[in-house]
Amino acid sequence: MTEYIPLKSGVDALLTNHDVHCEANGELLSFEYRGIHLEPISTHYPLVQFENQVEVDASLIGDGFQMLCQTAGTPEKLKDIGRCPDNNLSYRIYPNKAPKRFYNYLVIEQSTGFQLFGFTSCHRFAGYFELHRGRIGTDILAYIDGENSEPQHWASNRLESIAVIKGTTLESVYLQYSELIAQSHPVRKGVQQPVPIGWCSWYAYYADVTEQLIKDNLRCMQQELPELEWVLLDDGYQAYMGDWLTPSDKFPGGVKSLIQNIRERGKKPAIWLAPFIAQAESEVFQQHPDWFLRDSQGHPLKAEEVTYGGWRCTPWYVLDASNPEVIAHLTHFVSVMRNEWGVEMFKLDANYWGTLKGVRQKEGITGVEAYRMGMEAIIEGAGDALILGCNAPMWPSLGLVDAMRVSDDVERDTQRFEQIAKETFYRSWQHQKLWLIDPDCATFTSLANQATERASYEFHRNVLLASGGMLLSGDPLPELTGFAKESLKRLIERQKATGRSAEFHSLSLNHGYLKLTEQKHLHCLFHSDEEINEYTLTSDFASDWYDFWTGEKLNEEPTQLIVVPINRGLDSRAILSVI
Repeated sequence: MTEYIPLKSGVDALLTNHDVHCEANGELLSFEYRGIHLEPISTHYPLVQFENQVEVDASLIGDGFQMLCQTAGTPEKLKDIGRCPDNNLSYRIYPNKAPKRFYNYLVIEQSTGFQLFGFTSCHRFAGYFELHRGRIGTDILAYIDGENSEPQHWASNRLESIAVIKGTTLESVYLQYSELIAQSHPVRKGVQQPVPIGWCSWYAYYADVTEQLIKDNLRCMQQELPELEWVLLDDGYQAYMGDWLTPSDKFPGGVKSLIQNIRERGKKPAIWLAPFIAQAESEVFQQHPDWFLRDSQGHPLKAEEVTYGGWRCTPWYVLDASNPEVIAHLTHFVSVMRNEWGVEMFKLDANYWGTLKGVRQKEGITGVEAYRMGMEAIIEGAGDALILGCNAPMWPSLGLVDAMRVSDDVERDTQRFEQIAKETFYRSWQHQKLWLIDPDCATFTSLANQATERASYEFHRNVLLASGGMLLSGDPLPELTGFAKESLKRLIERQKATGRSAEFHSLSLNHGYLKLTEQKHLHCLFHSDEEINEYTLTSDFASDWYDFWTGEKLNEEPTQLIVVPINRGLDSRAILSVI
């Protein structure tokens, strides 16, 4: 027997799973498991179906389980935005030939306006949507990944909740969605604080960072770029992955001393770590092999056996946060960094690996649940320090981070700049609603082995101009070009005026709009079309129009409308209207 459940949005939800109880409240559906057979809950466990919801030529965007995955396009022509889809041969979260999954939420732009189907909670199970051809049109089916857990071992029978929202604008739909999410996952205090502005070592030196290089850049910050407040010591300082309190020989004075030196110079120290993984040579793995996730044979599970193995120092092993000793360990080393070293922000990388499926010490604990337990232990140790998530599982991190990386790693490359622009803009609605977004570092200076042309750097700075969020330079500061210095200073000025993200009114992502002040409005144009070569911009009042970067005035007399030329192919412009 099937049951139709009406929602405030005008959509009927079709409940077909007899073991699931569903209640509707406005736009929200809440679910509870009431099965009597207590069989394991599969990775493809159905909750509800929405019939005939998607027009043939609709535009859509769906999220991925982890940071590097998003899917856009039309129902008949889907396109992966990031390099690492959840179903590719590296990540293997679900089979490559299975229907495409839209984790967390699915947004549709069609003739009736905007419609969002989204999970508003992620306490224990990842939720996702699939498109299926129905009797009349395209249906949307909602599932959870039960991870084959057994209900008799659960602490609660509550499943995750879903919202169905309709609206005439993207902004209104996203605002309502974020408010519903906050009911299950209140945001951290840092989400309302000013966005961090500073420098990060990774894209300047990668793992070859040294104590002296940090000091060289710190000196440059003081002398030439005092507006940069944060110094983020990224990967490369530690002896081994997993031994975060033990420095490598590239830091002869010790990391604690360096952190204190940063503070003495009036800057705020931040540090990178990958809290859920360890390499085989690490002390933590050698002394506590029983702390790690296991395979079906009882051996420590190598990440590469079930997913992408990691980018260096592999194989990676994954800490089992259902183990109380692991919880104590996570709290301990973060607490030392916060309270004894003075670290004020933690960049937590490789967080996705904390959700991997395997044999845990405690039965009934899913990967999502274990990850959240581990993050709560880290938060306890971090105290009032900021938490930045990176390479993270998106919705399992709700309410647990102050800031979130929303794009792939930046590279000084045209295609990568274009890719991370789309990744960032599709998620920019999350800024200051779920967390502060981090569009990754500003890189305007070429390296010996990584370079691109000036036009690509100009595109990249327009992306950062539109995105708002965290602003960290990723260049070697002593080697900044004049273009790089000027670009960085203007971006800092923008951030000081407002940390908000530009609003995109369509999934096409062509036009981002931001009110800088009551008199100054910013229009960011992003273009990849070979046919169109101009955009028409309007203002509510007669205005003067300027190129944001050059200051060139584009009109003779104040006007409410202006036509802005743009190059065919990949291009961008930043236009300022002044009332």
